[in-house]
Amino acid sequence: MPSNVPQSFADLLASTTRTAVHLEMRDSYAVDYEIGPFAEWRRGFRHDPDDRPSWWRPWLDLVQETVARGVVVRRARIVSEPVSEYTRFLHDGTFTNVAAGELVRWLPRRLASMIPLPGNDFWLFDDRVVRWNHFTGDGQSAGGEVTDDPAAAKLCAQAFEEVWDRAIPHDQYTIT
Repeated sequence: MPSNVPQSFADLLASTTRTAVHLEMRDSYAVDYEIGPFAEWRRGFRHDPDDRPSWWRPWLDLVQETVARGVVVRRARIVSEPVSEYTRFLHDGTFTNVAAGELVRWLPRRLASMIPLPGNDFWLFDDRVVRWNHFTGDGQSAGGEVTDDPAAAKLCAQAFEEVWDRAIPHDQYTIT
């Protein structure tokens, strides 16, 4: 990897000038049934959209700052239906991403069958730098990898746009 390509996620986002897109393809990520946000949600906790200070967090600040610089931030999620409990949790909290300026869409997995997809979730910055997100079988983070390989960037850009074109905007996607 050339030394001029940022390695940290914050640096990657800070160096982005036009677009940052994120494709998520798993039905669950690092599920902890005992503690943390997912466990709290399972016990009935829901963020109050009118109480922004209670749910605003550093990630949302970063997104808001990025969008304010003119960068379009889009996230697409490919999900199995009926959705997993974890996907219900994600859907319920996605209003926070939208409030920060992310554009979010959902694609039922059955509609993704004919899309050539990379083997890992990814972020793509300005259609040129890819950050692969690696996970263990149970959804724990196994780190990431950054590349500016033009073939990888092209694969991710094409896959994302095909998913995006077929996906349903967050405010129109109904959990089944």
